[in-house]
Amino acid sequence: MALLELQDVALNFGGLKVLDGVSFSVEPGEVVGLIGPNGAGKTSAMNVITGMHRPKSGKIRFNGEEIQGLKAHKIAALGIRRTFQTSLLCPGLSVLENVMLGMEPVAGYGLGQASLGPQFILAREAVLRDRAMEMLEWMGMAQFSEREGQGLSFGQQRLVELARALASTPRLLMLDEPAVGLSPPRVTELAGNIRKIAKTFGTTIVLIEHVIQLVLNSCDRVIVMNAGKVIAQGLPEAVTADPKVVESYLGRGYYAES
Repeated sequence: MALLELQDVALNFGGLKVLDGVSFSVEPGEVVGLIGPNGAGKTSAMNVITGMHRPKSGKIRFNGEEIQGLKAHKIAALGIRRTFQTSLLCPGLSVLENVMLGMEPVAGYGLGQASLGPQFILAREAVLRDRAMEMLEWMGMAQFSEREGQGLSFGQQRLVELARALASTPRLLMLDEPAVGLSPPRVTELAGNIRKIAKTFGTTIVLIEHVIQLVLNSCDRVIVMNAGKVIAQGLPEAVTADPKVVESYLGRGYYAES
């Protein structure tokens, strides 16, 4: 059974058709790239999956359960996490605190557990802190753990956001342009980390990305969107050779430059 399935999903903003009968599925453990030109509907598809927008019609299933129309926090509680195109680190908090903040759904205590006393809370926070540091080490950002998050470069902030999303052990991790602001060596490192995350944690990953090299180096499969529709999907090498994809997105000079 597919972990994520979209079936004929439509989304309108007024008279503008943003998603037009979008259908695709993602299998457990897959790394899937969602690519296409600006305005293709990629982020809108991610927004309806994560509950930021309610689709006009169609079905969205996660682990066999219909989730279209659920509130974002309800969807997150099912094990779906995402990052955004712009940095969303909390001002005034350290890098480590930002990562720990993303672990609230798996903190393991509420008012009832808090009544057990400060020693219980401190012990649990120590576990969360260790987990946050582990994720920062994965992203090569552990040395910045005590720095204020918003004092880092944009590319560094993106890596912290990825560590924060991963820290809560999601079943499905959705990344919106994770390579923005990263240097070429960092992009190569990120591709390796994405593969390592999927293999080590069994995390299913969907990423929106314009850096085609990252897609080719990290994705098992690619879905291409244009004008609110899926126009191609398959293995990365096959999809990037598809004439429709070259024409609508990559451009005729893609292979000459590759």
